[in-house]
Amino acid sequence: MATLQNIRTKAGLLVAIVIGLSLAAFILGDLLQGGSSMFQRNRLEVGVIDGESIQYPEFQQEVEELGEIFKQNYGQNQLDDNTWAQVREQAWQRKIAEIVMGEAYEDLGIEVSSEELFDMLQGSNPHQIVRQLFSNPENGQFDRTAVVRFLKNLETGMVAADQRAYWLNIEQQIVEERTQGKYTNMVAKGMYVTSEQAEASATAGNKSVNFDYIALPHNTVADEDVAVTESDLKEYYNAHKEDYESEASRRIEYIAYPVEPSEKDFADAEAWITDIKADFEETDNTIQFVDTNSDISFNDAWDKKDDLPEAVGNWIFDEGAEVGSVYGPYKDGESFTLVKLYKSEMMPDSVEARHILLQVTNQAEAILAQQLADSLKTMIDNGADFAELARTNSDDQGSAINGGDLGWFQRGQMVKPFENAAFNNTTDSVTMIATQFGIHLVQTTKRGKLTRQVQVAYLTRNVEPSTKTYQNVYAKASQFVGENPTAEAFNAAVSEQGLTKRVANVNENQRTIVGLEDARPLVRAAYEAEVDDILTNNQDSRIFELGDNFVIAILANKTEKGIAPFENVKARVELAVTKEKKAELLVEKAEAALNDNADLAGAAAALDTEVQTANAINFNSFSVPGIGLEPAVIGTVGALEVDEVSAPIAGNNGVYIVMPTAVNEGAGVDVAAEKMRLAQTNTYRVGSAVFNVFRNSVEIEDKRAKFY
Repeated sequence: MATLQNIRTKAGLLVAIVIGLSLAAFILGDLLQGGSSMFQRNRLEVGVIDGESIQYPEFQQEVEELGEIFKQNYGQNQLDDNTWAQVREQAWQRKIAEIVMGEAYEDLGIEVSSEELFDMLQGSNPHQIVRQLFSNPENGQFDRTAVVRFLKNLETGMVAADQRAYWLNIEQQIVEERTQGKYTNMVAKGMYVTSEQAEASATAGNKSVNFDYIALPHNTVADEDVAVTESDLKEYYNAHKEDYESEASRRIEYIAYPVEPSEKDFADAEAWITDIKADFEETDNTIQFVDTNSDISFNDAWDKKDDLPEAVGNWIFDEGAEVGSVYGPYKDGESFTLVKLYKSEMMPDSVEARHILLQVTNQAEAILAQQLADSLKTMIDNGADFAELARTNSDDQGSAINGGDLGWFQRGQMVKPFENAAFNNTTDSVTMIATQFGIHLVQTTKRGKLTRQVQVAYLTRNVEPSTKTYQNVYAKASQFVGENPTAEAFNAAVSEQGLTKRVANVNENQRTIVGLEDARPLVRAAYEAEVDDILTNNQDSRIFELGDNFVIAILANKTEKGIAPFENVKARVELAVTKEKKAELLVEKAEAALNDNADLAGAAAALDTEVQTANAINFNSFSVPGIGLEPAVIGTVGALEVDEVSAPIAGNNGVYIVMPTAVNEGAGVDVAAEKMRLAQTNTYRVGSAVFNVFRNSVEIEDKRAKFY
């Protein structure tokens, strides 16, 4: 079902633009009006990074510049809301990196000289990005003259503004990457790996153990078999508070009034399509008629019986429908459809074809490619060898080596113009067509078995909520919120009316809520409200229009950044304490079994379980087959002698008793190779690790949610 925007008038887009501009002016006007300059700066503050205030105008300019780069990268004129969110996040992260690392680079005198930048852009060591941008499309080789020509045009103002901004962003990325690389390499050089470290690591990785074990999973103990008191929970919480540190969050409770088509909307849609049936039957321009009147454009696919809806397939292939006849209307979910048999032909299921591709990237190339294609087609029509011409002229190197041969293919495997040419050709005929890849000469060499295939024109009328339906649903939501202005009344009415109340826990910058479209206004409202408030939008309305829903919500709870209050995490604490209690009980049972039995088999029998086996486990293993991630088990096994039975081990998923049965020391270790491997690993980890250290050492306050 379409969103509510589909029932707006054509003036809706203009209104949205005007409202958007007015809203932006209102926000900035409100932020800039009155008060001292300090007060204004605080209101314009997007965030604070290591004491440096980030102001909205400057940050937004960076966002817009980065947005233009995204548009060029994705070949789009506009970005959707989700992509803009990515742009803002990337701009924010770049700002953090610039501030937290910039001081370190400056203190150490790390910079990229103009000579280095010249070398990376047009010198003997061009950066990989530059290589990719200025590679010759014919041979894939880097074209330094193209770089020089572009940079000269940049200096003389011959390059468009958007391309200039794009290039300057690339230069910035290259400089940032080189600067970071210098710092990373410097730190990595100080992370020396000793021979003793390398030998210990190589030995540990080379040694593997086979062992038998008994597993007593936590879930073998029923919850009611362990006693958990309130004091146990608080004691555990106080001892593990760092485990319950969390970001700020809000819990929203809400009801939604979905805007769905009414019975009258269905009746109106059915009446409309019934009335238009005669015109559909009589029209001579079926494609134009469908594209003008249907909610789904004409599709020129050729279908066999099994490709069609069952009733349509039976009507055409079993009941003998004639070309031009119309079936329906019939109801399909939230739409009504008429079907017209447009064409019927005996056509192959698949074809074998070959082609010559002449790639085109600009208008000048298009003219030359067309001239060459005309010449090649004339030569082929006069008897020239297609395969030889493909080998010497085709830009599709994958097929050119085989004389342009593409093998057998079915419909749907090639782009549409190419598919149409290949399937409509007679054997050995050549057709010239253009696609997004360039100009093709297509020759069909073999045609598969002929079967009856049809083109069907579907005239579809989607059932949309009418303006009246929209107004009726809004009236219900308005009545509810008018009669229940408090959280207490809200909850009571939800219960009395049997409505479905939903819950969402959201963080400050969250943009989505499952089941709701465009939920950002609801999230922002939650962070501007107090507990038990009914949320209001920026138009001071307590009804949010989110996609196809009218939503009414209350703020049920809020948690600020830091250690979560005991009551908020009580359920999690109870799970952890219950797990500990079960482990204690299982350890006692295991110890008793070991005291009464000298071997593992006897202990297993006493515990009413079986001895299991794991092979080739070493210190580099992440998990044990059959029991999962259990580092305590892996560490214990590696320290025991063969046939030595361990004490009970409290693990992540249960309690275990282990006994090594064999130890394989492996071949001689290569200490030098391991030393190199560890050094490389350190180098790979340095970049992110160093940044995280610097980032965690400064205070970062993110206030973007006020603006976006």
